[in-house]
Amino acid sequence: MDLSRKTDYALRMLAALVKDPGGVVSVRTAAREGGVPYSFARSIQHDLGVAGIVENSRGATGGMRLAVDPREVTLLDLIEAVQGPVVISGCLGPDGASPCPNTSTCHFATIWRTAENLLRAYFASVSLHQVVVDGVVPIFDGDLRLVDESEARERCAREGAAVGCPLCAGGEKGAGPCAAAAAAPAAPAGPATA
Repeated sequence: MDLSRKTDYALRMLAALVKDPGGVVSVRTAAREGGVPYSFARSIQHDLGVAGIVENSRGATGGMRLAVDPREVTLLDLIEAVQGPVVISGCLGPDGASPCPNTSTCHFATIWRTAENLLRAYFASVSLHQVVVDGVVPIFDGDLRLVDESEARERCAREGAAVGCPLCAGGEKGAGPCAAAAAAPAAPAGPATA
């Protein structure tokens, strides 16, 4: 996954709004505080308004104000509002909407989807307020272990649906191609370690 410059700039601008959640902050001020070029900031302001993240007002006292609760909105919500789903692979297929036809037989698809699910869960674990005001960030303290591919497919389908993976969820919790792949027999695997 590549965090776009636009997303980076949008998050920097939103940080200025979180510091003054009830007030209106001018685009120029938010851009200056975040080190965002003003011309780009105007475009981002518009996009954040369309996404429902900020309310925009015009005039001498105009600017933008948060339209979402910074204690509730997660980094995942914001990233996906600006640049779309968090994906690191082409498992969604060449058109970006339908699954790759090799999903159920690909030895690596489960690895890529699991990494996406971990990244989605990581971004979903922290709110904008926690990062900007509380000054806290999530860390990963768990261990990674090797498991049989069929177990990995089942877990990927279950966890992906829980974090809203577009491939795993398939519009309905547990009904996407990850779940179908988990139900299909796995290709022969080498020895797994626990």
